[in-house]
Amino acid sequence: MTAPTYLADSLLAQDHSNDLSRHAELYGARPLTDESLVESVVRSGLLGHGGAAFPTGAKMRSISGRKPVLIANAAEGEPLSSKDCILLDRSAHLILDGIAATASAVRSRDCYLYAPPDHVDAIRRLVDERRRTGWDRTAVQVIASAPGFVSGEKSAVISAIEGGPALPRDKKTHAAVAGVRGRPTLVLNVETLAHIALIERWGPQWFRSRGTASEPGTMLVTYSGSVRRPGVAEVPLGTPIEEMLTHGAGVDLPSVRAVLLGGFHGTWAGRDALIGRTLSQESLVHIGSRPGAGIVHVLGTGSCGLLATADFVRYLANESAGQCGPCLNGLPRLADAFSRLAIGQDVDVAIGEIARYTALVDGRGACHHPDGTARLIRSAMSVFAHDVHLHRLGSCEIHRGGTR
Repeated sequence: MTAPTYLADSLLAQDHSNDLSRHAELYGARPLTDESLVESVVRSGLLGHGGAAFPTGAKMRSISGRKPVLIANAAEGEPLSSKDCILLDRSAHLILDGIAATASAVRSRDCYLYAPPDHVDAIRRLVDERRRTGWDRTAVQVIASAPGFVSGEKSAVISAIEGGPALPRDKKTHAAVAGVRGRPTLVLNVETLAHIALIERWGPQWFRSRGTASEPGTMLVTYSGSVRRPGVAEVPLGTPIEEMLTHGAGVDLPSVRAVLLGGFHGTWAGRDALIGRTLSQESLVHIGSRPGAGIVHVLGTGSCGLLATADFVRYLANESAGQCGPCLNGLPRLADAFSRLAIGQDVDVAIGEIARYTALVDGRGACHHPDGTARLIRSAMSVFAHDVHLHRLGSCEIHRGGTR
């Protein structure tokens, strides 16, 4: 995916080269950090950028006990997201600054960066350069992430760090209490850590100068689908969705049929439902959506939402960990039923199976993968309800320009 030129204005990605001298020129030297950074992050209102939007300061506060572990997660298993790779390519030093600052604040001496294999060697060279030049002596172990949609889930990352398979664990103990080898563990997305690096330098009030009062700051958004400008842009929270689509993604609103927000575990929203909405939890909750990890995937008026969703559900069924009944049995059956609905085969039976299996898998998996799949399916059945009706009649309003 090609990043648009307007990313050059991003505070999170000004470097463009991962050159340490250029990084120092742009952002200045790192201040000395202590536990007070935790309170600065709390006051900043920074939310996590891995998708769940949990308050980062609260996560940092929750770390206590002996020998805590810090993990920077850049796995980015979501196919529609490019933001973490963009940061690794352009602003890895900002991520490493955030790791150093956070490690000092929570008193962690064991730090890991979990990144795609094609980035590992380059990041290791940057870590060595920082230590060699005295910029930062934080010991960061760079670990290659595993491929797959669920490999970036928190417990899967912890398993991989321990040398096991990158698969989610059915554990009730919170990672902040017992994560890597039973030690308190803080897992943060790399975008979150880049924000922490800026808060360390410029303070919580600066961070609150953008975004909204309840959701301050910015987030990296990945545009894809039927857009003229695909790629990644830094957008203040609270930005109108209409502005993002027209000025950011470069689309004409009449050409938009629906938008998938939050990725494959997100939700579809019809064009009309997005009018007057903003990029924020507070605004999108009213239509059953959320920003997630900043994915904005546009479906054009010439596309069938049921066909698009069937492809996504099939992908999710193939990408499960295969460790529990909902993933082993439920998701493949959902994928089969949704595919039949999408192509107009045994539609009434397929609709009944979709309702049944969605209810069966939701909330019963070893991890949240079945829940996210059920969420996507429910939103599709609602947003594309008219298509469902037409498919029952053996026709489709937009499939290849007319009827079946």
